[in-house]
Amino acid sequence: MNRKIIASALAALTTASALGTASAAAAQSRGPHRAEPPRAQAPARPAPPRIQPPRAQPPAPVRAQTPPAYGRWQQAQRRYAATRYTPPRGYQARQWSYGQRLPAQYRTRTYVVNNYAGYGLRAPPRGYQYVRTGNDVVLTAVATGLITAVIAGLFN
Repeated sequence: MNRKIIASALAALTTASALGTASAAAAQSRGPHRAEPPRAQAPARPAPPRIQPPRAQPPAPVRAQTPPAYGRWQQAQRRYAATRYTPPRGYQARQWSYGQRLPAQYRTRTYVVNNYAGYGLRAPPRGYQYVRTGNDVVLTAVATGLITAVIAGLFN
């Protein structure tokens, strides 16, 4: 029994010395740094928001100024001198309005205004034409005669 105790004590002593050597080697410093005990860290403050300077916007492209589209009815800005107006045979001068249909007799060469730029009018959209009716000009669809705009008092 004495031998068992001596053998176990010797084994324990060998194991303890091996562990002590390893822990001593681990405790040694590995360079010029001093080992300091860990400090309690203060709670981190949120970083202040980064303020970025406003970005320079590229200049807007320069577009040609186009006159506004004609409304359903508007008064002419200027009056122009024109030849005497005579309505088609069987018709008399009257006031036309948006949405009405202009009879085919008004859509002949006699009443169509081809020199629209000379009277300060915009070019009509494709499929439309200006027609003189009395002192007014109406913008009508070529095929149906449907009135889409009335420019009142364009002619004297």
